[in-house]
Amino acid sequence: MTLPQYIQDGADLLEQRHNERTSGMGTELAEKQEVMRVHEAAQAPVPADPAIGLMDVISRAASDPNVDVEKMRALLDMRRDLERDDNAKRFNEAMSAVQKAVRPIAADAANPQTRSKYASYPALDKVLRPIYTQHGFALSFDTGDAPQESYVRVVCHVSCEGHTRTYHVDMPADGKGAKGGDVMTKTHAVGSAMSYGMRYLLKMIFNVAVGEDDDDGNAAGAGPKVTDEQRAKLRELADEVGADVEKFCKYMRVESLADIPAAQFQRALDALEAKRGKAQ
Repeated sequence: MTLPQYIQDGADLLEQRHNERTSGMGTELAEKQEVMRVHEAAQAPVPADPAIGLMDVISRAASDPNVDVEKMRALLDMRRDLERDDNAKRFNEAMSAVQKAVRPIAADAANPQTRSKYASYPALDKVLRPIYTQHGFALSFDTGDAPQESYVRVVCHVSCEGHTRTYHVDMPADGKGAKGGDVMTKTHAVGSAMSYGMRYLLKMIFNVAVGEDDDDGNAAGAGPKVTDEQRAKLRELADEVGADVEKFCKYMRVESLADIPAAQFQRALDALEAKRGKAQ
């Protein structure tokens, strides 16, 4: 509906109400004055911003103590609809500008189990955050109710120009590896699924292309690795309990102790301590 039609609708509502009030009063002068005020509002110059034009009609109507409250509410609802449409339009324009500015992002991490390379969340964030914040976007991650057991729903609320759009992705969090065996605790599985979901949502929201295939299959391989001190502690413990380091690395789904993700350090310690218990 165009702005002139909005204004005409407001004018018609007021005029109709006036006719209902004055139908039996026989006050010809009052009727003419009321109708004149209504048509002046309807014929007012159209401003560049439709919401401002409708607000002008509302202001004129609000100044009349005889205006019906329900009619005012209808006009205010029209204004809110206009604002929502305008905010959504600006949101889409800003999104288009971001995607125009974003270039393919190089893969910076590798998953030895799936033999694939992918862009980690820090790599994506480093490139994307300066661009999307420049265009007024703000991202807020959350979790929601997943549709099935052992899944985590990762949610991202994307806001810009007074408009918010929500995206989500459901990620498995059963702790299973590529071959179906248990490779992590439930707690670690949930954290891994959330990290994995955040990374893929960030890619999907801004339609990011990655330089290499970005399907690592196991999010647990992402993120920072163990420190040199942690690696040394694992090596010392492995020697102490008589563990075969090569087999242990295979169990942890990494090529070497240095490749163990920092988030999996405690799990690695627990696994080695468990071997001590079996040896005794």
